[in-house]
Amino acid sequence: MLARETAAPVRPFLDWSVVTDPAQWSADVALVGIQHSEPYAGDPRPNDQARAPDAVRLVSRTFCYGPDQWDFDYGSPLSSVRPARCIDCGNFAWVGGSYDAYAEFITTSLRQLWRRGSQVFVIGGDHGVTIPVLDALEAIGQPVYILHVDAHLDWRADVGGVTRGYSSPLRWASTRRWISGMTQIGMRSTGSARRGEVEDARRYGSRIFTAGEIHAQGMDAVLASIPPAVPVYVTIDADGLDPTEMPGVMAPAPGGVRFDQLAPLLRAVAMRQRIVGLDIVEIAPQFDQANAITAVTAGRLILNALGASWGANGAYRVGRAPAG
Repeated sequence: MLARETAAPVRPFLDWSVVTDPAQWSADVALVGIQHSEPYAGDPRPNDQARAPDAVRLVSRTFCYGPDQWDFDYGSPLSSVRPARCIDCGNFAWVGGSYDAYAEFITTSLRQLWRRGSQVFVIGGDHGVTIPVLDALEAIGQPVYILHVDAHLDWRADVGGVTRGYSSPLRWASTRRWISGMTQIGMRSTGSARRGEVEDARRYGSRIFTAGEIHAQGMDAVLASIPPAVPVYVTIDADGLDPTEMPGVMAPAPGGVRFDQLAPLLRAVAMRQRIVGLDIVEIAPQFDQANAITAVTAGRLILNALGASWGANGAYRVGRAPAG
């Protein structure tokens, strides 16, 4: 039988309170791990990416020495911008039963957080974990724009008949009526996309920026492509960043987006409009370095989005009451 609570993490993210009963989730900011997606035939179950949510939590004291230490990325200590109620919601773990029931449990639980006004951070898991999250975004109550960072397009309708695997989240997003559009950045090398998927993405209206274009032209055009008055959901595949910075991935590709390009973009978006959620997926701890730099970088990206969202000029700080 499928559990109706999440699994407790090995340690809390940033020592936040752990709440594993979704009925008790009420927070300004919530972080949750999603360990599993719909698997492809022949892939290991669980895969290495299922270990990533706890791998990131384990280095909390590395990417943030403490809430009162000055953070030079967003210009203040975390304690001065962090809202009153931040919780770690544990991990959604698929331990039995159907994948449909597991995915619905994720979607139903996250809808509750968004209906209560929470900002939600997700650590995967492979990129298929984004799909039940996308379904939950309906609860925002207005169209949501997607910012996607990845080496790969992720526009497959299916792979071997599986429609909710890691090659399909952005195709899935394009079919949800509450998704208003998307910007995809960091594309390079080859992946599962063929000519048809690229043409489908362009026909849909996706704004695609290759990593080479970003290196040559910067992020101004990327920021300009995101409509300014809509909530944004950010989905970051770790292989979207250069493997010299996030080496712990299953599909590394040279020439990726750098942290010093992506972190300022996240801060700029967070000060202009609400980042209602952000996921970081496809971290493979077995390939990370001894100092866990991939997991550390993931934590730093989360903190940049959180710190800018709730800072003095952040979109979440302006005109928003705390969660009830």
